[in-house]
Amino acid sequence: MYKDFQSHLRTELSSIKKAGLYKEERVITSPQRADITVQGGKQVLNFCANNYLGLSDNKRLINAAKKALDTHGYGMSSVRFICGTGDLQKKLEEKISEFFGTEDTILYTSCFDANGGVFEPLLDENDAIISDALNHASIIDGVRLCKAVRYRYANANMEELEECLKKAQKQRYRIIVTDGVFSMDGNVAPVDKIYALAKKYNAMVMVDESHSAGVVGKTGRGTTELYKLRGKIEILTGTLGKSFGGAVGGFTTGKKEIIAMLRQRSRPYLFSNSIPPMVAAAGIEMFNMMSRTNRLQDKLHENTAYFVDKMKKAGFDIKPTQSAICAIMLYDAKLSQQMAAKLLDEGIYVVGFYYPVVPKDLARIRVQVSAGHSKKQLDRAVAAFTKIGKELKVLK
Repeated sequence: MYKDFQSHLRTELSSIKKAGLYKEERVITSPQRADITVQGGKQVLNFCANNYLGLSDNKRLINAAKKALDTHGYGMSSVRFICGTGDLQKKLEEKISEFFGTEDTILYTSCFDANGGVFEPLLDENDAIISDALNHASIIDGVRLCKAVRYRYANANMEELEECLKKAQKQRYRIIVTDGVFSMDGNVAPVDKIYALAKKYNAMVMVDESHSAGVVGKTGRGTTELYKLRGKIEILTGTLGKSFGGAVGGFTTGKKEIIAMLRQRSRPYLFSNSIPPMVAAAGIEMFNMMSRTNRLQDKLHENTAYFVDKMKKAGFDIKPTQSAICAIMLYDAKLSQQMAAKLLDEGIYVVGFYYPVVPKDLARIRVQVSAGHSKKQLDRAVAAFTKIGKELKVLK
């Protein structure tokens, strides 16, 4: 059987390569930061990491992780409800709740697991999930695992959301689900309007803060800070793998009864090891740092505004952004690959995104700005984009 299947796979892979859409992994041989070394020794500027606050190589986090290795060992070797709950994991959950102003928190090994494990334990075929069309794949997969009736509205379209809410009145419980920041476009969900509609139509709200926590809001506390809804949203999910140190780990935080039910029935929590103690220790230190200073958020906001302004003046087509994500629209998938490759030759590490990651004919290069970037590095990136943009006739 495998010979036939092997032939099928080789044909499919060959077709992807011929179309210029084959994804190649680039190997990094240095710590993740604004300037990195790729395999072969070339040094480049990284503009495609989720390292929004520049904490992936932060010495304080590294030292906290090293200390935890000595005091708590390497791993937990079990799921938490059997013999895998450590004091560091519990302390990190407390820190996350304090940061977001929520009642309780449950940790997962990733936000993909958090989103995959949140719906099925809480809702059934009598209930409704109303989801933004551009929600992350992990939300989509989590919804698929649940028997609730599904509704979908166009990205950030409040008229369509209201129509979905009207239809969902026949269901028992309703929950509106949205990304806080949509990772391919960089726009922030209108959570204030979503919350108002939820109150009007007796629904709950869930926000995935993965790309908004640490970024959106004056102190980086995400969309609930931005819209003055701190503590009012029933469920928030997020990750430690982006702004919050860039390692691994996800969480669901919100109303205490919801978190209690997830501890009882959420399958990714019940059947996966907890995050290692060293990751929990670094996470605790990260939240301690963020509670004392707003320096990194201020630098990130300043850097993002500076880069977007320069790129617009250069003539690039950029989607409106309220985050650290800058979507440079190229529309053609092959062009996005060509431009990314040529930018790497110029020392700028970026990735082209195309279908199915984004809709057909909406290919782009997504630039992610970091607090770790200097103005000089931002200027270098703009210059390289401008040079290659003219070479490939993206710019006139």
